[in-house]
Amino acid sequence: MNTGSIFVQQMVNGLSLGSIYALIALGYTMVYGIVKLINFAHGDILMVGAYVGYFVLRAAGTTPAGLAAAFICAMIVCGVLAVLIERFAYKPLRSAPRLNSLITAIAVSLILQNGARVLPFVGPNPREYPTLATVNINLGIISVSNIQLIVILLSAVLMVILNYIINHTKTGKAMRAVSYDMQAASLMGISVDRTIAFTFALGAVLAAAGGVLYASAYPQIDPTMGTMPGLKAFVAAVLGGIGSVPGAMLGGYILGIAETLTKGFLSSQFADAISFSILIIILLVKPTGIMGEKVKVKV
Repeated sequence: MNTGSIFVQQMVNGLSLGSIYALIALGYTMVYGIVKLINFAHGDILMVGAYVGYFVLRAAGTTPAGLAAAFICAMIVCGVLAVLIERFAYKPLRSAPRLNSLITAIAVSLILQNGARVLPFVGPNPREYPTLATVNINLGIISVSNIQLIVILLSAVLMVILNYIINHTKTGKAMRAVSYDMQAASLMGISVDRTIAFTFALGAVLAAAGGVLYASAYPQIDPTMGTMPGLKAFVAAVLGGIGSVPGAMLGGYILGIAETLTKGFLSSQFADAISFSILIIILLVKPTGIMGEKVKVKV
């Protein structure tokens, strides 16, 4: 395989991986856009979604119907879990200094990880994830698997649905109003608590889908599996502009492509280093991210 073929193949692989990063990054950026909180427990929501999908697939089988049931169940469970976390962990600290909320987010992450480790039906040991039989489709110089196609297409559909919710629904208008000015939105009759809870649930639904897709593409799960994808999705959100939904999508794709190109042309050992180097560079060169906007603060 020549250099050109490797480049195109890695671009396809990068689109698949970047789609997952983009789904997770959307949860980070939506929550930050409304309550200015970096929810470091978001990666562990992905882990919960992957495990729910695992048990559903074990029961229903790796058929299209079973995969659809896995997505639906994972989304419901993670959505409810996110609302409970917001209600009991983050809401009481909404008016507290941001450092308190950040420490709480890290604590919630550790609780989810270690809670999963001690549950008898989960446990600390890795498990092989049941997936569809891999079928490679040759398209000239590149090869695309059926799982990669599912990841790319389903991620695109979910992003289109999210864009519709944010820009063309009453709830989406409320989300944008609360992110712009929470107090003014409250005075205009918008339920701020309900809007924030919905935002957490929506981000968790996307993370759950990302968890099932990630586990299907890399079929091994364990209680700490959400840590690295969660951190890289955070890098993608910062790269695109934290608080910007289109920026999170763009950042996810850029990070995924950069990572797979590194694996293809340098070494897989450098992939994580390149990802976090991108974070350092973007913070030095353009701290607001590619699509982020400068916020003027009046003193």
